[in-house]
Amino acid sequence: MKTLTKAFTVIMMVVFLAACGGGGDKVTISSLTYTETKILAEMYRELIEQETDVEVEMKHDIATSPVVIEGMQNGDIDISTQFTGTSVSSFEEIENPQDSDATLEQMRELFAGDDFKLEVLDNLGYANTYVFTVREDIAEEYDLETVSDVAEYAEEFSAGFDTAWLEREDDGYPAFKETYGFEFGDTSPMEISLVYDAVKNEEFDIVLAYSTDPRIVSYDLQMLEDDENFFPPYDAVPVIREEVLDDHPEIKEALEPLIGAFDEEEIAALSGKVDNDGEEVKDVAVEYLKEKGLIE
Repeated sequence: MKTLTKAFTVIMMVVFLAACGGGGDKVTISSLTYTETKILAEMYRELIEQETDVEVEMKHDIATSPVVIEGMQNGDIDISTQFTGTSVSSFEEIENPQDSDATLEQMRELFAGDDFKLEVLDNLGYANTYVFTVREDIAEEYDLETVSDVAEYAEEFSAGFDTAWLEREDDGYPAFKETYGFEFGDTSPMEISLVYDAVKNEEFDIVLAYSTDPRIVSYDLQMLEDDENFFPPYDAVPVIREEVLDDHPEIKEALEPLIGAFDEEEIAALSGKVDNDGEEVKDVAVEYLKEKGLIE
């Protein structure tokens, strides 16, 4: 009996310590499946661990932004990078889709509500927008410079699109067809990181890509101008659970040096070191922060 009592006491002590130690002194940072979000997540980790006493856990390769937001609502994820137009349109209609500042403020108001309780920081200085992309030979053969130029040939084209984009109402394929007045003959849903190799290898004639992805340049792909201004702003912003900031306001201060720090060319170059040159995500993040004098 004494042995059982002693064992029970040890178990209860472990449970108590776990409950005490797993609270506000640890945060979880997430990233999506594509490289720039992973690099930014690693930068967040480095800065938080250097400037605060908070321990950081990482969750990489989450499929979509709405899944990340759901994780933040549930308390499973504390910090992420979101893109304004994507975040807003996932839950409500964008009120001023051509105004970056207005879309950011709408996102702030949305996420500050009781359904989310998330704080949206200022943008990181760049936007990563959707862009229709073709091989150079396709662009030359059909004389394509704008998305509207595709209308005449769309039924002949095979197209590969981000799965989430095909399903989204306000800034996805249903709304695109209404704005541009045409649809593609053959469309296939796919993971966004796969579209570049798919179009390069002639599996598709046209794909929807991310404007900051370095493979657009390295694969000699051509971006088509969104001449109807269909896509809303997609400014990159850090998002943090309000409860975490209440406990650790120093986290916001730790991330402050990254606000406004990037442009599209710079973030693409950082991603290129991973996607094209084979460097490790963490190494690229650390190298950047050291070059900027932000970590030792």
